[in-house]
Amino acid sequence: MTARPTLENWLSILFLGLIWGGTFMVVAVALRGYGPVTVACARTTLGAVALLTLMRALGRSFPKDVATWAYAVPIGLLTTALPFFLLSWGQQHVPSAFAGLSMAALPLFVLPLAHFFSDEPMSLRRAAGVTLGFSGAALLLGPGVTALGTDTASALGQIACLSAAVSYAVGSILTRRCPPLDAITLTAVTLTVGAAVLIPAMLLFEGVPRLSSSLSDPAIILLGLIPTALAALIRVRVVQTAGSVFMTLVNYQVPVWSMVLGAAILGEVLPIRFFAALALILTGLAVSQWGALGRLVRGRAA
Repeated sequence: MTARPTLENWLSILFLGLIWGGTFMVVAVALRGYGPVTVACARTTLGAVALLTLMRALGRSFPKDVATWAYAVPIGLLTTALPFFLLSWGQQHVPSAFAGLSMAALPLFVLPLAHFFSDEPMSLRRAAGVTLGFSGAALLLGPGVTALGTDTASALGQIACLSAAVSYAVGSILTRRCPPLDAITLTAVTLTVGAAVLIPAMLLFEGVPRLSSSLSDPAIILLGLIPTALAALIRVRVVQTAGSVFMTLVNYQVPVWSMVLGAAILGEVLPIRFFAALALILTGLAVSQWGALGRLVRGRAA
């Protein structure tokens, strides 16, 4: 039985929300000096190096069975290479707050996929929550779709960010079906797969990166070490000590932090529809996960 969340767990959740919510702002800074493929590649490669170093220190090795790799390769493509590129490319044309809001819709994509391809049937309450949350995603994306003929770059940037959330969702379902593998090894393997794809893509489309002598240099290093490698370790610690249900509390923080940091530090102008979309998405999340959240609160009060 999972222990009740401790003060360390609560502080870790707040820290993870800040890290992942601030990732989009850091990506925006990195894109000022580097192309989107280079940003995605650096994040994946630096994260892979950090996790591989940890694996070596812990004496762990790569899985040897074909069945595990049959899952690990597509998981790596769908949770690192593809979404990292889509977010980096999309953020060239949309505010970082939009990218953060797009990620808030991730659990809403996971639920219907889990109904058909995993062992989590969709209840009427979950369906209502997903529908409500999707209405927020539609509100967020609506102006972009109607602008396809007049502001194509912005529209495609919005579609790219939401497509990244879909990619993460499919990868999440595959992760649940993957043969048992400790989280550190699985994270290292998937990041290595992503790096193996993105390194040649970067060299082909953007060439060998050169230092930009600007804030983009520390930003691109920060992306690989903090929201990718360090956050993965914190996430493992939280799930092991407080449970996966407790981890879902991060989903409610990420879009809020992305909007706050985007406006406060990057000076992004946030339209009213961003706040309306945030309210609908978070309400949909709360409705769809009400049972799990209720058990968490009851467990905390016990």
